[in-house]
Amino acid sequence: MESTNAKAYAKIVENGTLAVQEIQNLQTTGYITDHIYVLAHDSDKTERIAHASEAKEVGIKEEGVFDSIANLFRSRGDELRAKMVSLGFTEAEADFYEKQLDLGKVLVIAKKDQP
Repeated sequence: MESTNAKAYAKIVENGTLAVQEIQNLQTTGYITDHIYVLAHDSDKTERIAHASEAKEVGIKEEGVFDSIANLFRSRGDELRAKMVSLGFTEAEADFYEKQLDLGKVLVIAKKDQP
């Protein structure tokens, strides 16, 4: 599934290999590497894909200090949904995507160039 809202593009892919390919496609179509993010339910998987593709992980810069600290006390699902909301997705969209991540899929997000 693909989604484009006013703030970001998102695509669910089946695995890390396809996530890296999608990230490379986004880079060749003009998205800036610093605006491409990857999320997986397993934080180690997220880190490996981000490293292999030069994509970003959602961090303090995107979430803000409060949400980053709050994530220390959240379940992984709640943490993932908070990260997605911080990138401009609605609660409903974040819930849908998090359920896909529960199934082992990977979410690739690309934010539009910020003014």
